[in-house]
Amino acid sequence: MKSFKLLNVVTLAAAFAGVVPLQAAIAAGYPEKPITIVVPYSPGGGVDIVTRLVTKKMSEELGQPFIVENRPGAGTNIGMAYVARAKPDGYTLYTASNTFTTNKALYSKLTFDPAADFTAVGKIGEAPLVIVVAKDSPFTTLKELVEFGKKNPTDLTFGTAGMGSSGHMASELFVRKADFKALHIPYKGGSPAITDLLGGRLSFMSINPLEVVSHIKAGTLRPLAVLNKTGTPLLPELQTAEKQGFDDLEATVWWGIAAPVGTPEPVVTELNAALNLALKDPEVVSSLNKLGASALPGTAAEFKTFLDKETTVLTDVIKAGNIRAD
Repeated sequence: MKSFKLLNVVTLAAAFAGVVPLQAAIAAGYPEKPITIVVPYSPGGGVDIVTRLVTKKMSEELGQPFIVENRPGAGTNIGMAYVARAKPDGYTLYTASNTFTTNKALYSKLTFDPAADFTAVGKIGEAPLVIVVAKDSPFTTLKELVEFGKKNPTDLTFGTAGMGSSGHMASELFVRKADFKALHIPYKGGSPAITDLLGGRLSFMSINPLEVVSHIKAGTLRPLAVLNKTGTPLLPELQTAEKQGFDDLEATVWWGIAAPVGTPEPVVTELNAALNLALKDPEVVSSLNKLGASALPGTAAEFKTFLDKETTVLTDVIKAGNIRAD
């Protein structure tokens, strides 16, 4: 019996000892072919634009092309499920955004778990959301909007691009932290929601400023606040929610890269290094700034910490609001 146990220990030790050289060998030859990165939205949207911008520079660093594969549908679950099932060899990646941290709580029948089935590679960047109302709205400040909602709990509505979208979560967070009432009206995309906001059929929206800056400059929409601590270069005169007395009210649209769980650590390190070099490239930084976004290079571990925190905060919001997407 003792000799059998000893044999098992020796066998396991030998197997474990072989893992590091094997992973090092994988990293040494990586990448040897094109890398596919899945975008869970249609071509031309913000996530797609950011992905193509960053992976173009990553391709130059790694010496292999990136193939952007758009797999939209089911609130990004189609694309996420596809990558979760992919071989963890570094050749199939995923562009994560806000739904990566909300869908587990929103959908009861997911075939995957974003937290368990993916490995964080690195954060790309983020852009703050802004709260906007129509030009004819009676609200000129956040305080006026909130006070009305407290006195008239059935009269306010907010529109979003859909259940679990960044705008949805930002508005739910706003409503919860400011302690007033507003009814969520989900749309199939941001454009029809903006149309109804312009027409006065919605009270307010929380949205990426890039999507509404032209309306703001034309005077057809009025911005009330930007949801971060530093403001946005797209609307430099717009005050933050914090400066208007609403502390700890921050909401962004963000992007990052993830890989299937089990992807060798040296490969993740290689990808993270290429991503960080891309995010320090002046052309990439400038292009992101024009989108109202900031490049945020960092480690894979830092991105994992960010994902865990976002998941915890937004899961609490979803449960408190009894929000379901299925």
